[in-house]
Amino acid sequence: MTRRDLLLAAMAAHPDAIVHGKPRALSAGAKTSDWPWLLGPTHDSVSTETKLNRKLPAPAVWEFKKGTGYSSPSIVGDRLVYQHRVGNFERVECLHPETAERHWQFTQPTSFEDRYGYNNGPRSSPVIRDGRVYVVSAEAKVHCLSLTDGKVVWKADLKLPQDFFGYASTPLLHGNKLICQGASAVALDAATGKEIWHAGKEWGPSYASPIPAVVHGKERVFVFAGAESRPPTGGLLCIDPSNGKVDFQFAWRSKSYESVNASCPVIFGNKVFVSASYKTGGAMLEIQPDFTHKVLWTTPDFGLHFNTPIHRDGYLYGFDGRNEPDASLACVEAATGKIVWRVNPEWEETFEINGEKRKQNLSTFRGTLLAVDGAYLCLGELGHLVWMDLSPKGYKEISRTWLFAARETWASPVLSRGLLYVSQNSRDMLKGSTPRLVCYDLRG
Repeated sequence: MTRRDLLLAAMAAHPDAIVHGKPRALSAGAKTSDWPWLLGPTHDSVSTETKLNRKLPAPAVWEFKKGTGYSSPSIVGDRLVYQHRVGNFERVECLHPETAERHWQFTQPTSFEDRYGYNNGPRSSPVIRDGRVYVVSAEAKVHCLSLTDGKVVWKADLKLPQDFFGYASTPLLHGNKLICQGASAVALDAATGKEIWHAGKEWGPSYASPIPAVVHGKERVFVFAGAESRPPTGGLLCIDPSNGKVDFQFAWRSKSYESVNASCPVIFGNKVFVSASYKTGGAMLEIQPDFTHKVLWTTPDFGLHFNTPIHRDGYLYGFDGRNEPDASLACVEAATGKIVWRVNPEWEETFEINGEKRKQNLSTFRGTLLAVDGAYLCLGELGHLVWMDLSPKGYKEISRTWLFAARETWASPVLSRGLLYVSQNSRDMLKGSTPRLVCYDLRG
């Protein structure tokens, strides 16, 4: 037997997993893909998967009792990697994506505490490529692990003071570099962890993640920075990843001290859109052939808190608003910044508390969108899952279910091979289930 065969034979049922059943077979001709990092293979929450089932509720395949954290899983082949915290240790778990059987587990001690009372787990998501996994803890410690067995290949420390909510940016693998947010943007050698370059003003790490793009035929990386600082500073960096040279810096951050940049940049053609909440709004830039920039428009009416908008056919779709009550789903004309329509997806839920039936109007609030199979999947921050039809003509609900009645459903959902993975980050207010990672079957 090969070493890999031996490792597969040693794979064991996870003690914290409950398996509900086997997933259905994929539909004939269905297109599928891995999900190796945050926002999917193309870094924009757009999936190429096809022939998915749009009828909700979808059956649960398995669930895994997790600790604290706001991470999303990453998946390559028969490896699902997930970060969370149990007790005084951050765990990196490697599971089989269809069965939740555990391949391996890596742990590191942590003493991180969120000073605002949110949970104390990791916020960044794993990055997988070429048989290695890259993870960053809430305390900005970087580990490169073997995807085969979880052994440490190298480790590094970004040496950052604790920000408002801990380190949250997911790194970007670009060629031989792991690009992270630090005191300024920093590139580490993906093979050794040694620093190659650092770039830009010391705006500090935001909660957004670096995004790659090809603009005017040249590779660039866009970092939307901005950490805790007095006075508040931050904004967009356009960086040549080959050498760390900064083409331009565009200041864009709330004037409020206690605020964050958390929505990732969206790049299409030679344009880049950035957005922030806390009375900031959105800005559309046009990158010139000499890599200077021109501001095409700004708007105070499309300020995304932590979700990243999706660009489709000249329009942006995303959830504007800082808090649950003031959140809305909007469509914006990318050429002008005009709000084409705005809606609060809302419905009446009937539920039972202490034996008493109640009714209440609920919504997606600050949801998260995934464009797939000719429609959109929306995960609401109270645990609702909605198939949506979105176009410049308006919003239409296709189907909807309530996965769990849990607040802080903020981690981006992950779709791979017809299976949807959703993080429940707090206790279910109605059924009492504790935080979980749940796999749902969307196969047609």
